[in-house]
Amino acid sequence: MNKQKKVRQAVSFSLTAGYHLNKEAFNLLTTISKTEDPVKLIEVTLEKLERLEERPLFISKNLLEETAKETFPDTEEIKTLAVSALQNSSIATGKSKNPFYPNAKDVDKDIKVLEDPTDKLCSTGSINDYLEYFQDRFKRIRKLLRQRMDSRNAASIKEALRAASNSRVKIFCIVTEKRESKYGVFLKIEDLETNATALIPRNASKELLEKIKSLLLDQIVCLNLLKSRKSLLIVEELFFPDIPQKKPHRAKEAVHVALISDLHVGSKEFMREEFNRFVLWLNGKYGDKNLREVASRVKYIIIAGDIVDGVGVYPNQIRELAERDIFKQYRLAAKFIEQIPDYIELIIIPGNHDTSRKALPQPAIPKRYGEPLYETRNILSLGNPATVSIHGVEFLIYHGRSLDDVLATAADMDFHSPERAMRLLLKGRHLAPTYGQRTSIAPEKRDFLVIESVPDVFHAGHVHVMKHAFYRGTLMVNSGAWQKQTGYQRSLGLEPTPGIIPVVDLQTLAVLPVDFNA
Repeated sequence: MNKQKKVRQAVSFSLTAGYHLNKEAFNLLTTISKTEDPVKLIEVTLEKLERLEERPLFISKNLLEETAKETFPDTEEIKTLAVSALQNSSIATGKSKNPFYPNAKDVDKDIKVLEDPTDKLCSTGSINDYLEYFQDRFKRIRKLLRQRMDSRNAASIKEALRAASNSRVKIFCIVTEKRESKYGVFLKIEDLETNATALIPRNASKELLEKIKSLLLDQIVCLNLLKSRKSLLIVEELFFPDIPQKKPHRAKEAVHVALISDLHVGSKEFMREEFNRFVLWLNGKYGDKNLREVASRVKYIIIAGDIVDGVGVYPNQIRELAERDIFKQYRLAAKFIEQIPDYIELIIIPGNHDTSRKALPQPAIPKRYGEPLYETRNILSLGNPATVSIHGVEFLIYHGRSLDDVLATAADMDFHSPERAMRLLLKGRHLAPTYGQRTSIAPEKRDFLVIESVPDVFHAGHVHVMKHAFYRGTLMVNSGAWQKQTGYQRSLGLEPTPGIIPVVDLQTLAVLPVDFNA
């Protein structure tokens, strides 16, 4: 067996035992393999670790060096390992058959924060705040609807009610209730002045009935109405705000973005071994030549929330936690994240398992809890949702808590196709339209959840299923997870697809899924 295979076997052996090698330890192991058996060294190191009362997460360089001196005392080279390990590593010096060169290191950072709610939140939770919140939502989405050619001359509900019998009128409204009956589907609708009831008859067109199936409560739409003789408003057509067809922006540089989310560090089901393979891949130490070429272009990583598993987030979670202290969960997460190469820019937002407030929009993870992350390396920490421009490509980053509500209430939806729910959010131009369900929404004076600018890439997580698709020129990506199926997910019938990450080429917006499960 050649030296490189021996090193890979030794690394695999340590991962199987539940331990990771940090950068320096890996380089040291590579150097040792030139004269001694790295597998034997790992075996002895693991035996030593098993005797400790408190076992570390990572095998450090110092521990490996100390064990090497004890295991191979007569080897002259071992005495100078501390000085030469990094320089003599075949990967570090490019002496391997397929040397890894991080092309992304030569690319200058190009990030612009276009929207971040963190410092703009001021809700007090008063009744007046709720009133202002929904009024702001209505005005913002009404403005988007007016941009449609078929919705520009819409009137108010009051004008529709005053219209002559058998006349036709368009209105903007928010749908507050949807109820089926033998006559069809009744909608309770409101605007800034009044409310009314509208009917979609059973004999309506198939296209309209399909739209009604996907209509979510509290969405703002445009209705084409017929005023009947009995003053009943009959819906003949429905228009969502929707996003226009667009040609997405593309980067001039050959640069890639890795989209991840839902690490859930602290959970017993956190995929330590698979995430370590991901880190090794970023460092050019995992995968074939083609995969390492992809890794060499990764300049950015976006983490769309749920860095840690948190405490008390779902029923009986405590039984599934490997670490029950939220501060220690973030410290463990920092140990993994610090292994990511320094030239890679890291952008993170919180999820519903993180320590930011649970109600949307969320501010960035507070330093009180996330300090280990911020101390580890430079991190661009933003709120949820956030919008950034990376080399001219606009990313809408959203954890995706409301996808639960959409998948549970809209017709023909399931957890294995989160991109379909993401498409509905784009059509409605709002990230969490329905109030009062699983998704908590804070009544801010401004509704930060309105999708006013059409993104080139819409990145979400939360559902733990990796899927991607295009809709009207916008790339929708749900980035899966790094957590195996939990008991709670099993009870919901949710089968995650963890350990697979989508990598986006910003020059083409092509998506390459990379699987770290094997």
